[in-house]
Amino acid sequence: MGLSKFFILRVLHDEALHGYEIARRVARVTGGCCSPSEGTIYPVLRDFEAGGFVTGQDALVQGRTRRVYALTPAGRAAFAVALEAWMEATTALADTGRAFGCGKDDPA
Repeated sequence: MGLSKFFILRVLHDEALHGYEIARRVARVTGGCCSPSEGTIYPVLRDFEAGGFVTGQDALVQGRTRRVYALTPAGRAAFAVALEAWMEATTALADTGRAFGCGKDDPA
């Protein structure tokens, strides 16, 4: 699972959100490292909805009708699997970095 998809599931794990707020939250939780555009967010959300990972429901948000997305149990399970996989990948990257002398304390 790509990082953008992973972080979309991550922010929806906390609460149901509309697309624009999902993008804002992803940017916030990643420190701006991942800032998905509307052109990225909505196709992913449609795919997640078709796959049964999220539900979408129209709701009035600050006076505007927006589609609000919430994780389903299948979406929560997918997030858990993705989290485990990314944690393993992160550990492997950190190990590789240490093997090549890279790190925050490295003056290079």
